[in-house]
Amino acid sequence: MKKPKWVVEKEQAKRKADALTIWLFGLHAVRDALANPAREKLRLVVTKNAFDKLEAEIAAAGIEPEIVDPRKFDVPLDPQSVHQGAALEVKPLAWGSVTEVCLGAGEGVPTVVLLDQVTDPHNVGAILRSAEVFGAEAVIATARHAAPETGALAKTASGALERQPYLRVRNLSDTIRQLQEMGFVCLGLDGEADVTLGEALGDLSDRAVALVMGAEGPGLRQKTRETCDRLVKVPFARDFGSLNVSNAAAVALYAASQR
Repeated sequence: MKKPKWVVEKEQAKRKADALTIWLFGLHAVRDALANPAREKLRLVVTKNAFDKLEAEIAAAGIEPEIVDPRKFDVPLDPQSVHQGAALEVKPLAWGSVTEVCLGAGEGVPTVVLLDQVTDPHNVGAILRSAEVFGAEAVIATARHAAPETGALAKTASGALERQPYLRVRNLSDTIRQLQEMGFVCLGLDGEADVTLGEALGDLSDRAVALVMGAEGPGLRQKTRETCDRLVKVPFARDFGSLNVSNAAAVALYAASQR
């Protein structure tokens, strides 16, 4: 009996995911990945200089490094990557489901960040750093049309990728509705909104909050806007003002953490 098309596609997607590996690079990103017991490590390539700086972490991780000449650093990285003589091939992290991560974190009222087609890995890496600093339960993005877990993202995240849950979901609007059913109030950041973020958070001191951020330029997609509970804005002092999405996320996360 021939398998239905959706079954075949699901099996193909699983095989593709199982085969996926990532090259992390840079001393900081590689050091944090080596120290993360949840990270499956496959291959470590280092120069002698980098090995000397990472020797303790390499020994603790129990991985055999390949020590290479700096002029023969044969690793599939972008030529512009500043690898500092260290690259580590790994499997993506498996954080668990939205429910497990967003409600299982412990003390206080949960805060999560949802990213609507934010594709720049440097922005997402910076958002992961802010999420870790301000205690967010998770950063959530879509499986497609979003920055994947890459070496560039990990380097910008400066270690946060190993500690801060970064979940990938199939449909952002469906995930917003799921969070709403879990008790979250979903606030979409929109520069044209009538209500400020501070005003909205003032009424939500005991409620779980999801901060929904759009890509620079397009902002939130129409369906995302319609699914959020409220649209809010970060106020600006002069007639015109705008923030990079990672800066806006940092401001929003700080405000949410002060409830």
